[in-house]
Amino acid sequence: MGVEVGVRGLTKSFGQRTVWSDVSLTLPPGEVSAILGPSGTGKSVFLKLLIGLLEPDRGSVLVDGTDVCSCSERELYAIRKRFGVLFQDGALFGSMNLFDNVAFPLREHTRKSEAEVRRIALEKMELVGLSGAEHKLPGELSGGMRKRAGLARALVLDPEVILCDEPDSGLDPVRTAYLSQLLIDLNAHLDTTILLVTHNIEVARTVPDNLGLFFRGRLVLFGPREVLLTSDEPVIDQFVNGRRAGPIGMSEEKDAATAAAELAALPAAAPREITPQLTPSPGVPERTAVRRRTERVRASLDTWPAPVRERVLAGLRAEQRGGRPGEPA
Repeated sequence: MGVEVGVRGLTKSFGQRTVWSDVSLTLPPGEVSAILGPSGTGKSVFLKLLIGLLEPDRGSVLVDGTDVCSCSERELYAIRKRFGVLFQDGALFGSMNLFDNVAFPLREHTRKSEAEVRRIALEKMELVGLSGAEHKLPGELSGGMRKRAGLARALVLDPEVILCDEPDSGLDPVRTAYLSQLLIDLNAHLDTTILLVTHNIEVARTVPDNLGLFFRGRLVLFGPREVLLTSDEPVIDQFVNGRRAGPIGMSEEKDAATAAAELAALPAAAPREITPQLTPSPGVPERTAVRRRTERVRASLDTWPAPVRERVLAGLRAEQRGGRPGEPA
């Protein structure tokens, strides 16, 4: 099972520009989480801080009790091996075939025999649907295949946390749907902690167990998907529904009065419904993460206003009705 990642009071600036300040959240172990937000709000910077590629101005990142921001080089090296990273472009080596790209971390960071390297690399390639493509070069692959190859490489060291930086970028809607299903199936198989950065609203609505949103230098909200997808917070409502009306402008400089006027002019909103989350493919194990998240949500229902509570309960009932084949409604 994946590990918990705790972020406490994280602040990051570049020169005079503060990217965000005092960010705190917890990535629950074995669950899929996603970070949303307009372009330029520091989502990719956040991923780099989690694995120690950047240092924060202050704050801590705790991975299984070890602070990434203050540990020794040896400890940091060990922590990084617990992470797998899927970069936006797959970050494949153009001169290596697909097999060698996937096998690279094993050859670089372990002392496994070549037979063991081959077994593991082919196993991960099969897991992401790339069996038979071992000898292809990255230039011969479609965008979707390059993403899956990058994901296979991220998996070869059996990471406890997988970070995906805009895994849907550059993909058409069909390939995005396939990749979304693949992430759900991988989580069902491996129970690994997964964090996505995405702008894709369909991905945000259907894949993660937990959602968070960055805006104007702060983390607006982070929590179970039911909380964010039913939120009345204007910036969350605007982003999740892809509207022009609201606090987010083309350059993120829309003033409060303009945003308020736009929101007031909107027609009355229909009752919010929570889009059912993707379920594992037939034959794939049940995702235990769903049960853990649902228990956490139900335990906190009494702390929410009645309208929100009703919307969340309706969403949970919809998820149950759209559950795995053969499950009772």
